[in-house]
Amino acid sequence: MNKIKKGDNVVVLTGKDKGRSGTVLEMITKSDRVLVQGINMVKRHTKQSQTSEGGIVAKEASIHISNLALADPKDGKATRVGIKKNDDGKNVRFAKRSGDLIDG
Repeated sequence: MNKIKKGDNVVVLTGKDKGRSGTVLEMITKSDRVLVQGINMVKRHTKQSQTSEGGIVAKEASIHISNLALADPKDGKATRVGIKKNDDGKNVRFAKRSGDLIDG
């Protein structure tokens, strides 16, 4: 079970966006990288085509998963993630900082 999933709220631990938070847009599991909304923005020069207008476009670049931490559901601060079984016997994620369940 992955500690971070698509749709999770995460906090950046290192780099130029340290301390900022955003939502996970896409997981790139092959290279352990993640796209986070509004984090690690880069400018791309795009050529004009029939479907899109050309110009300079700002978009998110991937960030390594080790530079992220899950945001605690209670206060939004970075927390580690634990995994335990719930009443149904399914694995669920919980925030080690507050003990709150993340999945359900």
